[in-house]
This record gives sequence, C-alpha cells and structure tokens, in this order.
Amino acid sequence: MSVAQVEVLVEESSAEAALQLLLPRLLGEVRFQIHQHRGKSDLLAKLPGKLQGYAAWIPADWRILVVVDGDHGDCQALKGKLEREAARACLRTRTSAGGSPPWCVVNRIAIEELEAWFFGDWAAVRAAYPRIDANVPRQAGFRAPDRIRGGTWETLERLLMEAGYYAAGMPKIEVARNVAPRMDPAANTSPSFRVLRDVLQELAA
Repeated sequence: MSVAQVEVLVEESSAEAALQLLLPRLLGEVRFQIHQHRGKSDLLAKLPGKLQGYAAWIPADWRILVVVDGDHGDCQALKGKLEREAARACLRTRTSAGGSPPWCVVNRIAIEELEAWFFGDWAAVRAAYPRIDANVPRQAGFRAPDRIRGGTWETLERLLMEAGYYAAGMPKIEVARNVAPRMDPAANTSPSFRVLRDVLQELAA
C-alpha cells in the first residue's frame, strides 16, 4: 500500500522550519503535516494522548513520524520510551515490525540535536554563511557530527559568531531556514540524519 500522508511530531519551531524545507525533497508526492511542540518535555508529555487519538481514526495509508533530540541523554532509553508509548496506543512501530509492513509509527532521534545534521553537511552551512571556517569538518572533535561535545547548537552558535554572524546570539529558526534548503540529503555524514532520510525515502517509494 502506498503512503498518502505523514504526520510529523517535532519538539520545536527550528525543527519544523528545517523539515518544512527538507520533507518535500525526501517524500516526493507524499503529503505531510508537521506538528510542533514547546520543547522536548512538552512533546513527551503530550505524546501518549496524541497517539491514542491517532489510533482512533488514522487511515491505513497514513504514517506517524516522531522526531526528538537526544540532548546528551541515553538514546536507547529514549527510543524505548517512544516505542512503549506507541505500543500502549496499539500502534505498530517500524522497529517492532522489523521494518516490514504494515506499521504505523516510526521514531527517530536527532543525536544529539538538530544542529548535528547541519554539521553533517558543512557545505550547506558554508553556502549559507560563507565566512565560516571551511576546515571545521577536518578538525578533531568535528569529524563525527553526532558526537560533537558541548552541545551542537552551542558549538554552531560559537562558530557563527567567530565568523562575524549573529553577535547577539544565533536565531535557531533563521539558521534552520538558511541551511536546510542548501542541504544535500544524499551526502550528509550524520548517522542520525541518514537513518531519518532512509525511512522517508522508503515512505516515498
């Protein structure tokens, strides 16, 4: 069965801004709607009720994508929590189905934050902010986007400010809107982004 629509649940507005620009390229003709929350705790608090609500009416050709930040935490524990909430709502997840259809929910974690995906495509960051250091991906500590220490958004903010951008602090939504349209999903080196990309392309197919 082909997928008609994807319901996307995200933490906050910068993730929504990035995905609004990326999803059309990854989902093709599949429709989508993004539902943002007021942070990770808000999403996790509302998730049980939202999944119960979806379970009562969601069509068989719709899918639910939940995207949350790892935020220095135990990503396996977080993934387990997301999987259990779907199970309580009697919604089959891609993980519990072993990747085989039919399934309804897929949970994906940005490790550790959305900005790790930007570090995974430094050419896109450079295209949006040409004064930023081109050698960052070759420096120790930056070669693995999902393992950058000190917080990825804080690190990106520091690098942008050092390059003469955003002296008053990095506006996350603006940066997401500037970088996302310049990203090449096929070339991204962030493992957590690639896992998201692959499942979206699977839905599009």
